[in-house]
Amino acid sequence: MRCEGVDLCASRRAFTLGALAFLGDGAALRPRLADANALRVGAPAPAATLVTLEGARLATPELTGKVVLLTFWATWCAPCREELPLLSRYALAHREDLQVLGFSLDTAEQLAEVRRIAATLAFPVGLFERSSAPGYGRIWRLPVSFLIDRQGRLAMDGWQEKPPTLTAARLETLVTPLLGAGGAVR
Repeated sequence: MRCEGVDLCASRRAFTLGALAFLGDGAALRPRLADANALRVGAPAPAATLVTLEGARLATPELTGKVVLLTFWATWCAPCREELPLLSRYALAHREDLQVLGFSLDTAEQLAEVRRIAATLAFPVGLFERSSAPGYGRIWRLPVSFLIDRQGRLAMDGWQEKPPTLTAARLETLVTPLLGAGGAVR
């Protein structure tokens, strides 16, 4: 394509240079990852999608009407390994009203170990690298869990929980009230 006339060529060059400056490395075209500091209890929970080890996709917006617990863990995390059986028993006891989604931060190289642990759990597990949970920030501490009420609102921000590990008593305090008829945010 040829430019006809000096003004048209200059305009195209200016537009092209402006567009390149705006796009830089393409960051302007990529969606921004939400900052974990933007999470607000009572506000709509960011969407998350777990791709299970079997390849099924479970998206939190499709689970509205159930209480959803997102748990992030890894095979090498000792507190995670202690918490997972507890979460499994709790999920089994409340399977009609609660959906636990387990995001393993292990890589495909540890898939055999992830599968071994997942086989003992009563909730779906998938590798985080194959799943999506951008609204929860960079997962830097394990274990960390987030709770979504029946209406799709964030009910617990795992980054704010001290201590972060869930116990039977904490599940009774944080999750059980949401399983009741109203499922209101605490």
